[in-house]
Amino acid sequence: MTLRRRFIAYLLILHVVLAATIVILLWEHRIWLIAVELFLVLSVVFAMKLFRGLFQPLESLLAGAEWLRERDFSTRLRRSGQMEMDTLIDVYNKMIDTLREERLNLQEQQYFLERVIRASPAGIITLDYDHRIVQANPATERMLQFSAADLTGKLLQEIPSVLSQSLSDLKTGESKIFTVHGIQKIKCTRSQFIDRGFPRSFFILEEMTEELRQSEKSAYEKLIRLMTHEVNNSIGAANSLLHSTLLYKSQIRNEDRNDFVSAISIAISRAEHLNAFMKNFADIVRLPKPTLRPVNLRQLLEQICTLMKAECEKRNIDLQRQLESASSVTLDVDRDQVEQALVNILKNAMEAIGRDGIITVRTERRNGTTVITVEDNGVGISPEVKNFIFTPFYSTKENGQGIGLTLVQEILTQHHFRYSLETVAGGLTRFCIYAD
Repeated sequence: MTLRRRFIAYLLILHVVLAATIVILLWEHRIWLIAVELFLVLSVVFAMKLFRGLFQPLESLLAGAEWLRERDFSTRLRRSGQMEMDTLIDVYNKMIDTLREERLNLQEQQYFLERVIRASPAGIITLDYDHRIVQANPATERMLQFSAADLTGKLLQEIPSVLSQSLSDLKTGESKIFTVHGIQKIKCTRSQFIDRGFPRSFFILEEMTEELRQSEKSAYEKLIRLMTHEVNNSIGAANSLLHSTLLYKSQIRNEDRNDFVSAISIAISRAEHLNAFMKNFADIVRLPKPTLRPVNLRQLLEQICTLMKAECEKRNIDLQRQLESASSVTLDVDRDQVEQALVNILKNAMEAIGRDGIITVRTERRNGTTVITVEDNGVGISPEVKNFIFTPFYSTKENGQGIGLTLVQEILTQHHFRYSLETVAGGLTRFCIYAD
């Protein structure tokens, strides 16, 4: 039984007992009986009024407690006119106002945070208590190449992506830079926050490709300019002296003349070779901005394949073409620069095969983008090499200078073309150019 019912029962029993007692005692004194009964009626009325005054605010407080349970912070209680109860009601109303303001601030902060996360150029992944993805912003979708719907509810290990597998291996507080698609550099950081007393993990994925490329470019440009300046000054003067020295060959004894001329000629040849060697590096630094003109993609690729055909036949490499989708595609490019980039890519594919292999040059349309693919079945890119393939001066070839892919990178970047280079399942290595 509730307190309210017990109180009503007590009042009823009390007044019934009093009424019965008075009737028995004052039955002979009717005037006093009427007066006392009237007093009892007034007592009942006063008790009910007091009851309502006491329990009505309590009922309001109980209703307020129910609203709190249902997280309804919009309703305030009306003052009852009783000092003691009004003190409780004022405390309740102040608490409700504070909770409503805090919830409003929390909702505004949550909305602001969601907008910031969605607009952030950095990828952000949030996990739940079971380490499943509950949130992935658009930047994450671009980096992992999966939609948020495909990612939500999955463990990182369940996503078929090299980057997601690498993320799952990160420890809390750890940061690493991973290479994706052979060119994309992504700095990944794992951290955590406390939610309802328990830790939850989140990841921040920062695109570092352009920053690192610009940093590397600035460093090697300074180095190349310094080296070119010093070498050219020395080689120019040395070659001039060597050619002048040859004028004295007639003054050399006949038996020594051939050795003299041969030695000087070798020195001149090596100096010219060094000069040409430095020129290859200087060409990267002096690469002009592309002069864009409409170029038929099929014709360009046909001519390049014809140019490389003889070398492929010499190596017994089958150079295949799948250019049907490029028959009417026209790109605004610097023909000479793009041709040089594609020739370098084909040379790399040939050298990766060595002898007896297949190179496929393919064009296709993907979501409105023209994609040029050069695919080979050569040795592939080893895990030790993939992080350095576009690094200036880095080469796996015995006599390589490490400038071929650097030049390709510069040309494609100046044309604002996206590109990737990776070895995929089956051992095929693909260089893809996305001509947006």
